Amino acid sequence: MAGARRPSVARRAAQARFVVLTGLSGAGKSQAIRALEDLGYFCVDNLPTTLIPTMADLASRVGSGLERVAIVVDVREGAFLSQFPKVYRRVRRRPGLRPILIFLEARDAALVRRFSETRRPHPLAKDRPVLEGIREERQALKPIRAMADEIVDTSDLTVYDLRDAFMAVARGTARARPLQVSLVSFGFKHGIPVESDLVFDVRFLPNPHFFPRLRRLSGRDRAVMAFMRRHPVTQETIDRLAALLQFLIPQYAGEGKTYLTVGIGCTGGQHRSVYVAEKLLRELGTLGGVRLHVRHRDMAPGGEAAATRRRGQGVRT
Repeated sequence: MAGARRPSVARRAAQARFVVLTGLSGAGKSQAIRALEDLGYFCVDNLPTTLIPTMADLASRVGSGLERVAIVVDVREGAFLSQFPKVYRRVRRRPGLRPILIFLEARDAALVRRFSETRRPHPLAKDRPVLEGIREERQALKPIRAMADEIVDTSDLTVYDLRDAFMAVARGTARARPLQVSLVSFGFKHGIPVESDLVFDVRFLPNPHFFPRLRRLSGRDRAVMAFMRRHPVTQETIDRLAALLQFLIPQYAGEGKTYLTVGIGCTGGQHRSVYVAEKLLRELGTLGGVRLHVRHRDMAPGGEAAATRRRGQGVRT
C-alpha cells in the first residue's frame, strides 16, 4: 500500500502551500519533515495546535516570504487531540491556502522495533510498556486519521524510502535545493579537511615545487599550468576523476544529500591540487541540479589564498 501511495503524496505535497504532518509516534514524521525542508519548505516541528492558524495566516500573506510551510503536530502537545480537528477544519476553509493533511502510521511490530532501536520512550507510555502507548495512541488518533488527505503506512519503508517519497517532488512541480558540491584543494602536510566526503591524492603528479621559478607560484598561474599540461598523466588523471565524479555526484543527489565535499590533496596545497581542482570545476560545470564551488584552503598568500570560485546553477565564474 505504501509503495503505491508514495507518488500521490509527493504530487500533493508539491502542490500544497501548507502541509500538516501528523500520525503515530515512531512512524517517521521527523524524516518526512526533513525531506520537506530540503525541498524549500519552511518547517516547524511540534507546533502547538493553537498556533496553526497563525502559521496559516503567514503562509497566506503576500510578501511574507513563506511560500510553502510544513508543520508537524502530534500527541507531544497536550491539547492536540481535543483541539486539532476544529482548528484544522477552519484552516481548510481558507481560500487559496490548499492545505494537505498527511497521516503517517505503521504496524505495531514495526513501531515497537523502532522504539527499541532508538531507546526513546513513547510519549504516552513513559512508565509503561511501549506497546500499550502505541495502542492507546492509535485509538485516540482515529478521528484525526479519518480527516487525512493522505495516509501512508511506513511499516516496510526504510528512512531512505520515506525520504524518497517526499524528495520525489523534486522531479515534479516543487523545486529542490541543488546539491552543494565543494572542491577543496589542500596540502597533506596541513591535514585532510575534516569536512571531506571524498579525498583524492594527486601527489603522484609531477611537482612544480622542485623548479625554483615555479615554487612561489600557484596552480592558477600560467607558468604552472603550462608545466602541468606538458605531462600526459595530468590530463589523464583529470579525465578519470571527472568521469568518476560525473557518475557519483548524481547518485549522491538522488539519495537526497545536500552537501558533498571533495578533497584534492598534494603535498603543500599550492600547485598540483590547485590545478586539478580548477580543471575539475570546468569539467563538472555541465552537471545539472548541482552548485559547484572551488576553494583553495592552503594556497599561499599572493596566490589568492583560500580563493573561492563557483560554477553551477545560477552561478558562473
